[in-house]
Amino acid sequence: MDFTDAYKQSGPSCFSPNARYLAVAVDYRLVIRDVLSLKVVQFYSCMDKISYIEWALDSEYILCGLYKRPMVQAWSLTQPEWTCKIDEGCAGIAYARWSPDSRHILTTSDFQLRLTVWSLLNTACVHVQWPKHASKGVSFTQDGKFAAICTRRDCKDYINLLSCHSWDIMGVFAVDTIDLADIEWSPDDSAIVAWDCSLEYKILIYSPDGRCLFKYQAYESGLGVKTVAWSPCGQFLAVGSYDQMLRVLNHLTWKTFAEFMHIPSVRGPCSAAIFKEVDEPWQLDMSELSLNDDFSQNIDGNGTQNTPETHFSVRYKVMDVPVNLPFQKPALDKPNPKQGVGLLSWSSDSQYVVTRNDSMPTVLWIWDICHLDLAAILVQKEPIRAAAWDPSSPRLVLCTSSPYLYIWTPSGACCVSVPLPDFSVSDLKWNSDGSCVLLKDKEAFCCASVPILPDSDDESSEG
Repeated sequence: MDFTDAYKQSGPSCFSPNARYLAVAVDYRLVIRDVLSLKVVQFYSCMDKISYIEWALDSEYILCGLYKRPMVQAWSLTQPEWTCKIDEGCAGIAYARWSPDSRHILTTSDFQLRLTVWSLLNTACVHVQWPKHASKGVSFTQDGKFAAICTRRDCKDYINLLSCHSWDIMGVFAVDTIDLADIEWSPDDSAIVAWDCSLEYKILIYSPDGRCLFKYQAYESGLGVKTVAWSPCGQFLAVGSYDQMLRVLNHLTWKTFAEFMHIPSVRGPCSAAIFKEVDEPWQLDMSELSLNDDFSQNIDGNGTQNTPETHFSVRYKVMDVPVNLPFQKPALDKPNPKQGVGLLSWSSDSQYVVTRNDSMPTVLWIWDICHLDLAAILVQKEPIRAAAWDPSSPRLVLCTSSPYLYIWTPSGACCVSVPLPDFSVSDLKWNSDGSCVLLKDKEAFCCASVPILPDSDDESSEG
């Protein structure tokens, strides 16, 4: 892997959808860089510190959420003199997003009083009263023609369907939930999945006309759904729960065909490769060095320098079963217990699912959906901060706020040292074409280019 130099950042950063540009917030400034050279292409000054960045789908426009003011500013990459400012006044702005046509901005006011659709083509705006959430509860179809927006009135949850062409309400139907958590269109735009709050285990599949196609409830009297994700192919729906289980439903019958348990002790028989991050001291052969007396006094008989600091690198060690995984018992007297499947993500080919049970924050599980089996377990020294799949191949990259990048593919896993001083990777994002990864430290960022994975039918799990 090749790494660039480190550059300053102080907030959100993201690649453009066309994979050509990188937007980086530096205090009040928005810096647009070319992905290949990281040279500055455009430079914009905002009216306050940038809280949020989002590119329009056509990569021509970009918006900045200045939520402390509160305000939204938008810029054009092709017309530097063009600018847009949205200010809701005393209503405030809690969140902003682009519509699929890249010509409308949707803002949610404070306290979810209303959702407003602002047009960049004219001065028209459309209001949707009582949106359920600020940053959640809005989902667009893949073709960009329709939007589903969660609302709540008279203590009842509803889904509003809007046309993204005219922004007229096409239909409204009630949802059988106590406290609707979120919704998401299926990848083929044929159904909408809705799930209830954590106090009630309930997955609901609705058709666009409001018919309930299926209702799924795995258990009662316990904390319920924590994460939900459609597979990219649209054939599977993965549900992560507080009971530390991953359940996968199929799109034909909406029945569960796979259940995976995150257990603290892995015993045989187990076909999965278990990779554990371990320290490896640097081995220095000093036998042929000519040392003066002053320096030789700091070397012991084993050829190790007697300094208080010992240098290590890290590597993955393949473990044999049985293996006891590090487990943290959640506190029962505190809200939002750290347990259940808090991280859930599909690979681009829909073959693998990566999960993290929050009561085991240093362990990552990779499941093979084709074989309905566990493919690999990654055991890190520190809690996993972020994990993301390569958009173009089954390659997973993760970070743990350490100076290392960790990579898994079906053929094995490896640890890569970031060759930058005092750089700890706390977050990462893939470019949409899979050519490079954005790595973020607290006050800096760099990019790492990754080699293209060779196509191979003979995949193994050896490290």
